[in-house]
Amino acid sequence: MTTAGGPGAARPDTGTARRSQLAWAVAAAAIAVVAIVTTGVVYVLHSARTLPMDVLGQGRAALREAAEVAAAFRTGTVTTSFRSYATRVRGTSRLEFAELRQLEAFERRDSESLLWGTLSLPDVVVEARAPVEYTYYLDLDAEWRFRLSGRDVEVRAPAVAWNQPAVDVSALRYEVREGSVLRNEEIVQDRLRAELTALAAMRAQQHLPLVREVGRRKVEAFVETWLLQRFADGAGYRARVRFADEPAAAPPPPLVLPTPAG
Repeated sequence: MTTAGGPGAARPDTGTARRSQLAWAVAAAAIAVVAIVTTGVVYVLHSARTLPMDVLGQGRAALREAAEVAAAFRTGTVTTSFRSYATRVRGTSRLEFAELRQLEAFERRDSESLLWGTLSLPDVVVEARAPVEYTYYLDLDAEWRFRLSGRDVEVRAPAVAWNQPAVDVSALRYEVREGSVLRNEEIVQDRLRAELTALAAMRAQQHLPLVREVGRRKVEAFVETWLLQRFADGAGYRARVRFADEPAAAPPPPLVLPTPAG
């Protein structure tokens, strides 16, 4: 028979101890997992409260920028800058009395040959059509002469002048009237384009007969108004205008009386 505490006394169950330690480890792990999960849930809930406001603010800013870009494409924002440089400013003393607007046709016939003129190429004829506006005037600073003849005031006005004709380039049209495969028609058209200013000035001089009488009436009315304003009896005088570039009126032929008989 063995006594308590001796070598044959009963020992604690090692399996039970191990199971107890494992239970504590599992409990500690569960507590850690719960803590981690709880922290994550709190973070998620906090983010869920703050994130929509940030995202909403950024989204609104992005929408505003997109709306501005779309409006720019839709309305077409254009900025135009105008710059002018004055080289000379001076006053003018002109009496403009007529404006003439005509549909003009300018034609250029271009000839060319080869081998020192021994081989002629076909002619090319190009025509340009455009409305042209002419403005005619008299220079008030030029020489004016007045001569009183009874109740008539004979006025010798300066020669009629004109401004540079204004070609309406928006309505300018070119047409090849006669062409050839052996010729470069575009070169002939460019030559005509370079001559339009000079050709229009020549036409302005050719149109003088169309506006001269209009100018004469305008100048006569201008002089008569001046006489009326400057003189008490100016209403009783009539102006008769002749331009400096007009030939003087031929004197009447002498009166030839028949020789009396016997």
